[in-house]
Amino acid sequence: MDNLKIIAEGRGECFKVDPDGYREWVRERKSRALVPKLMSEKEAVSKFVADGDYLWFECNYLTRGPAALVRELIRQQKKDLWVGAKFSWVIATMLVAGGCATKLDVGYFLFGPTVGKYMREGKLKCFEYSNVVMTNRIMAGAMGIPFLPIRSLGGTDGFTYSAAKIIEDPYTGRPTVIVPAINPDVALIHVHQADVYGNARIFGTGISHVEAAMASRKVVLSAEQIIETEEIRRDPGRTAIPYYAVDAVVHQPFGAYPGEVQGLYSSDVAHVVEVVGAAMRGALEQYLEKWVFSMGSHEEMMDKMVGYAKIADMIRRATIKEGYSA
Repeated sequence: MDNLKIIAEGRGECFKVDPDGYREWVRERKSRALVPKLMSEKEAVSKFVADGDYLWFECNYLTRGPAALVRELIRQQKKDLWVGAKFSWVIATMLVAGGCATKLDVGYFLFGPTVGKYMREGKLKCFEYSNVVMTNRIMAGAMGIPFLPIRSLGGTDGFTYSAAKIIEDPYTGRPTVIVPAINPDVALIHVHQADVYGNARIFGTGISHVEAAMASRKVVLSAEQIIETEEIRRDPGRTAIPYYAVDAVVHQPFGAYPGEVQGLYSSDVAHVVEVVGAAMRGALEQYLEKWVFSMGSHEEMMDKMVGYAKIADMIRRATIKEGYSA
């Protein structure tokens, strides 16, 4: 084979593909020391999320998402972020409305008037993929390879607005779609349990939390519970994310609020209706003022805006608990 034949190319941009640069970062700048990494949400976001970063998150605002970390990121007014908007619901839209995101790699998210306005004004660029393709891309990043062949996206309008390519498969001679890997600057992941070093457990449904942790230069975990390392060592098979991939651990009970964490608490349905309605009406600025900028922290928000009675009801409604805890 003399040259790899490119048949077609999407016209979207992609975050720089640099697997060797990522390997060098991990080798030279990522500590493998077993040291405590517990810190506040404010410190973690300030220290590990920088303006201009490529940001990844798992899962979304309604299901075990890093909601409190996202609100803190908006509160700190991080700028010029490129966001991997996979299974996003409202997180990507909130980051746009909060003035934080200027580029989105779109899997699925709630579009709404705010995103449309920012795109028309040239303040936001969106590049189209799908949830599964975004998962393929982060998988490639975790594998340390520059791209991955896939069996979708070709022949769609999404291909046109992506950075995917169609090549001639050197083995079969048939057209094959390839998509670029992603090695994010930072990933935000909410977990059920972690120790102070960053060994983390996730129970129940997940998408690509392991791949996100292994593909990203910096990883910030928020955890419902901080458990002893001896408990981790007694049952290492439950550890989903190892400490050496993690840079910061935030103890954040109800850190996925208003979403749910499987086995611990259900979602706040009224709040979900409020935030989705705000996104659909183009009123997220008012939502952010109420739930983010007027509050100094996640703990203050839960105390003043949510309260014990609603928290107790969310716990009560989480009726399926088997298999979701230690």
